[in-house]
Amino acid sequence: MAAAVGACRATQPLPSARGLSKRVSVIARARYIGIDYGTSGARAAVIDDNANITAEASTSYGSASSLDEAWRSALWRLMDALPAEQRAQAASIAIDGTSATTLLVDGDTGEVLAPPRMYNAAQPAEAVARARALAPPDHTATASTSTLCKVLAWDGEGAWQVAAAAGRSPAFVHQADWVAGLLHGQWRVTDYNNALKLGFDPAEERYPEWLAEQPFASLLPLAVVAPGAPVAPVTPEAAARAGLPEGCLVCGGTTDSIAAFVAAGVTEPGEAVTSLGSTLAIKLLSTTRVDDARYGLYSHRLGGAWLVGGASNTGGAVLRRFFSDAQLAELTPRMDASRPTGLDYYPLTAPGERFPVNDPGLQPRLEPRPADDAVFLQGILESVARIEAQAYRLLAEQGATPVTRVLTAGGGAKNPVWTELRQRELGVPVSASLQAEAAYGSALLAKRGAALAAPSPTALVM
Repeated sequence: MAAAVGACRATQPLPSARGLSKRVSVIARARYIGIDYGTSGARAAVIDDNANITAEASTSYGSASSLDEAWRSALWRLMDALPAEQRAQAASIAIDGTSATTLLVDGDTGEVLAPPRMYNAAQPAEAVARARALAPPDHTATASTSTLCKVLAWDGEGAWQVAAAAGRSPAFVHQADWVAGLLHGQWRVTDYNNALKLGFDPAEERYPEWLAEQPFASLLPLAVVAPGAPVAPVTPEAAARAGLPEGCLVCGGTTDSIAAFVAAGVTEPGEAVTSLGSTLAIKLLSTTRVDDARYGLYSHRLGGAWLVGGASNTGGAVLRRFFSDAQLAELTPRMDASRPTGLDYYPLTAPGERFPVNDPGLQPRLEPRPADDAVFLQGILESVARIEAQAYRLLAEQGATPVTRVLTAGGGAKNPVWTELRQRELGVPVSASLQAEAAYGSALLAKRGAALAAPSPTALVM
């Protein structure tokens, strides 16, 4: 495969990429569909030319006999749940999936050859050691849950070799790639964002030599496109099954977290999104790429900029340990953001922190506890705000664009006192995201893809 390295920028189209000429040229009241494959279920959003949501649907994965069958069934249930007239007006569709959820499939048919390995499944020590020996130090692909480690685990087990010996055409794909393949029949196409944890270099737009020279390199996605880039139209069979026009384009997808970032509407370097869910996650749009696995920091390519991200173990899960929703609602008005508590906590549910402090042994610090629960709650929120501010400072210290504005997603966005505390710590405007659903972000990517009236052929990277 060493020879493939020099061919990484080839521009010959995939066999059916010529089908792009069948794309819908004019659709009255066109619609754009985004589908989000999350951790526990899937959602769909339909938008119009003004990016207004015109329909939504959701479904759980149910109790199918296998994960891939659950995902396949969820796709058709979502499509059936959307209004038929809007599906018939669909100009394009884009799909996001959980990052590093990986499948071994037949690259000709899409048939799944081994049980999928989920986004959070840590791989054996042998695979992780191989990844660290192959990739540059602190590369995001060396994390035990990365796509690369899953590929190396299958390689070490001989899974793809057995399939090849049986006359199959084994290939490695991501969840979003495989679901998109159910619609357009292309099984060897992925996007910059999903491919990052495989080892793809989005700056060079190629697989690095250390990856391209591996014996399994021919099984990697043949084409890596920008999120939202047109790939191919739906097949006639999928169009009939889903109620879509045959010219409907399937566009490059992304990961679920990046789709949520796109949904927030961030466009300028320095703007960021903080997700205040069970944990604290930040994503900053930067002109500079920042990667450092020591802090769990890595950068996704997003348009002409970089999306720098990190996640802390602090967050809403700590609040759940002490307070119910009713208690939070009762205590919030009693807090006074103008009067700091002086409490110096590090709120964690268990020992260990990833970012902005990388310390697996860091102990939770939630003492002393005041007699007044409102003061205790405020002390926790102040401390999470300090950790968030420390995280954004770390990004700047590592060379990222300094933060200028923060949008907030997740349940914490609804707490006005917390927002005030965070704005004081961050020193920049803080407000809630108007949209936070990943399906909406994928719909925006689909709309972007449909706007490309004369798409270039899908470029091969292998």
